[in-house]
Amino acid sequence: QVQLVESGGGLVQPGGSLRLSCAASGFTLSFSRYTMSWYRQAPGKERELVARVGSFSSSAIYADSVKGRFTISRDYAKNTVYLQMNSLKPDDTAVYYCNAQWTSQFDYWGQGTQVTVSS
Repeated sequence: QVQLVESGGGLVQPGGSLRLSCAASGFTLSFSRYTMSWYRQAPGKERELVARVGSFSSSAIYADSVKGRFTISRDYAKNTVYLQMNSLKPDDTAVYYCNAQWTSQFDYWGQGTQVTVSS
């Protein structure tokens, strides 16, 4: 029912920028109920939280490694969450996943989008 589709990944040079989008659809509950997050998983590493934003008035949370470079935002009218990625580094190379969660029972993932920052 719930579908999350990421887009915007690709190959970029170090120092470059990229904006990821996650388009959500099929929610039975309101999109605003869900905490929206971006995770990433690099080769040989565990999946890690990159950024997270909750309800309308919630502040964003970022991993220390991306703080000051990445910005998460959401457009409630479009049911879309974004991740603006600036000053990209080779260590940012990973598959980036969009996640929507209200409770453990309502926990959905996108298929991921590849971000590659050249060395």
